[in-house]
Amino acid sequence: MAETKVIDEKKAIRRAVDTGKVVFGSKKTVQEIKTGSLKMVIVASNCPKDIKERIEHYSKLSDISVYVFNGTGVELGSACGKPFSVAVLNVISEGNSQVLDLLGENIEA
Repeated sequence: MAETKVIDEKKAIRRAVDTGKVVFGSKKTVQEIKTGSLKMVIVASNCPKDIKERIEHYSKLSDISVYVFNGTGVELGSACGKPFSVAVLNVISEGNSQVLDLLGENIEA
């Protein structure tokens, strides 16, 4: 019987924030997508529709995956260790995290 690997998305995201390089915000994320210098984008489930559509559009053009976080922007901010809501963040370097493994579970792009 094959063992399935279950990844705690909050821990993976927090470890990426702590040990890797991530950038918060939709404007910066769109800029990074255009340059192609990132590995993935994470959006909160309640991210505003216009922002999400813009990010998905540019991500498809640049062949960058978008992961939809299973929680609100407040929960995503908390998972990142931030005292504010986070609608969008991008991962430039994953550090010691398994955040890129989340893409196997839920891919938008």
